[in-house]
Amino acid sequence: MVEDINNEYDELDDEQQLYEHWKIEVDAGQTPVRIDKFLAEKNPYQSRNRIQAAADAGCIYVNGSAVKSNYKVRPNDVITLMLDRPKHDTSIVAEDIPLNVVYEDDDLMVINKEAGMVVHPGAGNFTGTLINAIAYYLKDLESFDANDPEVGLVHRIDKDTSGLLVVAKTPEAKTALGKQFFNKTTHRSYNALVWGNFVEDEGRIEGNIARDPRNRLRMKVFAPDSGIGKSAVTHYRVIERFGYVTLIECVLETGRTHQIRAHMKHIGHPLFADETYGGNEILRGQRSSSYKAFIQNCFKLCPRQALHAKTLGFVHPRQNKQMDFTSEWPSDFTALIEKWRGFISGTTADTFKD
Repeated sequence: MVEDINNEYDELDDEQQLYEHWKIEVDAGQTPVRIDKFLAEKNPYQSRNRIQAAADAGCIYVNGSAVKSNYKVRPNDVITLMLDRPKHDTSIVAEDIPLNVVYEDDDLMVINKEAGMVVHPGAGNFTGTLINAIAYYLKDLESFDANDPEVGLVHRIDKDTSGLLVVAKTPEAKTALGKQFFNKTTHRSYNALVWGNFVEDEGRIEGNIARDPRNRLRMKVFAPDSGIGKSAVTHYRVIERFGYVTLIECVLETGRTHQIRAHMKHIGHPLFADETYGGNEILRGQRSSSYKAFIQNCFKLCPRQALHAKTLGFVHPRQNKQMDFTSEWPSDFTALIEKWRGFISGTTADTFKD
């Protein structure tokens, strides 16, 4: 339903052939409630407005008949999403895409993902993903099926975030590694360049993370006791200061979607060049044309959020020994930091006044 609701709807012709894309049967104890509200609660990745648009276009059926968004769901109703095109085949196809494998054994592999690569196929990105590349890399391993959810990626990072990921080759390895992530016993640190200068050298951010109701592509931070979203904790430490931006290390207690990006935005330090969270604007610094040109050059050097998954540590699921990995910065991140080092070397402390 996620990929389908994200498309624009045209009103369906009564004579068009329709294809079922999604179906749900309502619980026997369900109290009457508007169908748009019901589906929005069942699918948090879709806004109520998008669901209403689907209903108004005649795409949402109940017990075989199209309904509008004000229809009240009743016990045992069968709700289907019907579209004028067949459902997209979501099976994972092996693709010969280069991978940077930093470690591999019979149970798992650790990959250093480049920025710009989507991790998992989804709406708008059904090919060219990390999963497609892994399927090809392990195509001769009979015990590995990229379409089997019991093996494969144990965690994810964003498309434009670079760095380390662990992949399980066996169900036993995925179960064991998954428990470590769930129990927060893994060790992960990220390097990020963020806007602004921190008063303190280290700190802790705690705040629930949920979809931003005003922008479904973005996450928002809510108070820990709000009852909204999932709890999230990020620890940060200053590595290097550049006056208007700061290089920091972030260590995660939890692994929520966009956690570092949302938490940093929340405390007023969006990631540098992060378009989704407003970091692709000049948020600190001078008004001079030379400074503006400098920032634009920085954006060109690293045209994505300046975030790199630097370290990854876990206990090997079979060998029961600690495994720790570190990855070097990619070239765009390195060039960005060197650019700022060059900038600060030609300035004085009095320069940094917003």
